Amino acid sequence: MKTVKLIQAHQENLSKCRLCPKMIPPVIVGQPVKSDILLIGQAPGDKEGDLGRPFAWTAGKTMFKWFDSIGVSEQDFRANVYMSAVCRCFPGKNPKGGDRVPDKTEIETCSQWLNAELELIQPKLVIPVGKLAISQYMPVNKLVDVIGKKMKLDINGIAVEMLPLPHPSGASTWHRMSPGKELLEQALNLLAKHKSWKKLIK
Repeated sequence: MKTVKLIQAHQENLSKCRLCPKMIPPVIVGQPVKSDILLIGQAPGDKEGDLGRPFAWTAGKTMFKWFDSIGVSEQDFRANVYMSAVCRCFPGKNPKGGDRVPDKTEIETCSQWLNAELELIQPKLVIPVGKLAISQYMPVNKLVDVIGKKMKLDINGIAVEMLPLPHPSGASTWHRMSPGKELLEQALNLLAKHKSWKKLIK
């Protein structure tokens, strides 16, 4: 319980953050749960602010279908997994289409919150979703080099296993075509066999 209270206090402070002038609040956070699993997204989209939770729209629907296929419903996932992100506010739209990619300064500024969560939660399994999230922890030239693999990493002195996933964006075809489709299946099979994941299955 003590850890949950610390996480709640952390999220209260995070919710007040307004350090990035181009970012559009509110700050989006997941449930304040102590979990063996930490999911790291990229940044909220324009619908998440109104709905008040991460992965609340199209990309989330796709991602939760993936998780449902390996035994964990959206409701159970949200209740039992800590959901974080590289940046917590909506970056705004890109004039050329899609959402703006957070810049290096915004990523660096927001990393203090993510690092604090790693310290608080001490996860055993980290699931970075999308190239931006994965690239915070390992070089990513191409997704084919990292999806479908499980890595052991040391993050800020915390030993974790990392299982990257592609971004479930509707704008991306990578996870719907070869070899992405097969590599996603491989990644989900690894996830399904992980002991931290098995604990989620009712």
